Amino acid sequence: MEVYLNGAKIEVDAGTTALKLAQEKKLTEPHLAVGVLVNEEAKDPSIELQAGDNLEFLSFDDPRGKYIFWHTSAHVLAQAVLRLYPDAKPTIGPAIEEGFYYDFADLKISEEDFPKIEKEMKKIIKENFKPVREVLSSKKEAVSRFKDNRYKKELIENLPDEGVISAYTQGEFSDLCRGPHLSNLGKIKAIRLLKTSGAYWRADSSNAMLTRLYGISFPTQDEMKAYLFRIEEAKRRDHRILGQKLDLFSFKEEAPGIPFIHPSGMVFWNKLIEFWRDLHNKAGYQEIKTPSMMSQELWEVSGHWAHYSEHMYVTEVEERKFAIKPMNCPGCMLFYKSHLHSYREFPLRISEIGHVHRHEFSGALSGLFRVRSFHQDDAHIFMMQEQIKDEILAVFAITDALYSAFDLKYRIELSTRPDEGSIGSNEDWEKTTSSLKAALDTSGIPYKINPGDGAFYGPKIDFHIQDALGRSWQCGTIQLDMSLPERFDLEYTADNGERKRPIMIHRALFGSIERFMGILIEHYAGRFPLWLSPKPVRILTVADRHIEYAQVVQKHIEEAGFLCEIDDSAETIGKKVRLAQMSQVNYMLTLGDKECESHTVAVRTRTGGVFNEEKLDTFLEKIGCEARNKKADSPYTTKSHEDHCHQQFQGRNR
Repeated sequence: MEVYLNGAKIEVDAGTTALKLAQEKKLTEPHLAVGVLVNEEAKDPSIELQAGDNLEFLSFDDPRGKYIFWHTSAHVLAQAVLRLYPDAKPTIGPAIEEGFYYDFADLKISEEDFPKIEKEMKKIIKENFKPVREVLSSKKEAVSRFKDNRYKKELIENLPDEGVISAYTQGEFSDLCRGPHLSNLGKIKAIRLLKTSGAYWRADSSNAMLTRLYGISFPTQDEMKAYLFRIEEAKRRDHRILGQKLDLFSFKEEAPGIPFIHPSGMVFWNKLIEFWRDLHNKAGYQEIKTPSMMSQELWEVSGHWAHYSEHMYVTEVEERKFAIKPMNCPGCMLFYKSHLHSYREFPLRISEIGHVHRHEFSGALSGLFRVRSFHQDDAHIFMMQEQIKDEILAVFAITDALYSAFDLKYRIELSTRPDEGSIGSNEDWEKTTSSLKAALDTSGIPYKINPGDGAFYGPKIDFHIQDALGRSWQCGTIQLDMSLPERFDLEYTADNGERKRPIMIHRALFGSIERFMGILIEHYAGRFPLWLSPKPVRILTVADRHIEYAQVVQKHIEEAGFLCEIDDSAETIGKKVRLAQMSQVNYMLTLGDKECESHTVAVRTRTGGVFNEEKLDTFLEKIGCEARNKKADSPYTTKSHEDHCHQQFQGRNR
């Protein structure tokens, strides 16, 4: 009979399973064929193929393949725990973005217990069970199967009456599960427990506290080694630790979730803003500043009062309610309405670095990554329908220039109309989505479509940046908004004199400047390139008699546009160098008798390079070029900020 594999027609025998076909195609390595899509639906490899079926085998490289791999690994964890702790009650065990977890009731353990659990997991994998799916005939049968576990019974009772209920069995372990699973546990070549924490049943604080175990697994030991290295490297790069060590920012009990930016942090901050402003000025944006606090009536018009008020800080002034803005968009709508507009002004590009506040639960706060007060680099672009494609391409250009300056790679996702709750006509959605897709196709940038994941008011494009450790961060976004122009009754005069509604894009590149700052601290491990560095140059004097020459050198460096400080303390040169390197000073200029006599400088880099008797003009010319070109590499060394990490993080990074 005929089936289709990756779109190509092939002949298979009747009764052939997906697993048998994978074996015939030699897709037997642990990272290959970890899952299969049959007619775009994930299925178990044991499924018997039917004539006309469309097949796609999923590797571990595919996020859908990872999900199957890690969900099966969660079952291995549950099986191991029950062997060691028979009284424990397994509840749920999903795959997550990176790895998996399983929640247990009636289980008290600590990280000291991890080695014996890992040993049991490896034993189960060595037994190489083949997960077997069983469809249960009814809720009654399912409840009977899991009668000793009230959590499973509750899950079953909440399932729809007409739905299929299935369980998976491997060896003596059986679990309520939709699947699918790996064809055999032997594909798991490396598995590790990571941490344990408490978690409320069904994320409800009124329910019982469960014990959650997190784990990770891979089809090769090399991938596990690379992952563990990345985790340790991430700890070393933690922006909260580096922020304190480099004196960039801090948090205080008096303002929970709101960062204090220190002088060195402000240098870094201002350089980000200067770069952002320069890009936008060149691209024809006009910058505005809107009020931080506006009336309840405004937020009612925008829709935030009805749908977002629990996250807003509200106060009352003269018996009238006001809210500190959680986002910038409504303020820009009022600015637009300050004037009458003509099609001749379009596209009208308005940017704003707006200070916004959002109430976040204290448990969700996380350094600069999740705060209650932050700055959004928003822009709102007003245009006509036929201008959408060109404007999107222009936003792509500025986005690429921004991320490329930080050596950040990125991927793009296009999200389309949600199945429920969206506004606007089908015709509007078709036009706007087609415009975004046309711009993406014209750009030649690869992208993924997320069906139904758009905002309720329009389709969107998201930028996911990748840092030096390969971690993904969603930062930039481009959203076509059909809601706010309608809500605020925005208009322009068309070429025929008619009043029309403008098309509006709102977009952000950094997203949150505080969060982006945190990402960059970890991306660079605190070793900022010269153009961003809060401490680009420090002069180290050997003795007091060299201070006068140091001040002359400092003046020349500052006139060239670089911050420069002098360490004329009584410490030894060796200690001064170590202190400067710990502070991630890019260049240390050592001045002694020889340098004073020859009017030169001895250049040291934070990576240990030493370059003696350099003329000051030559030094300034080199670092001037380095700063202008926004290079991560120094002209005094061939090592970039990523070399150490990438040398150890080579190989198949899935």
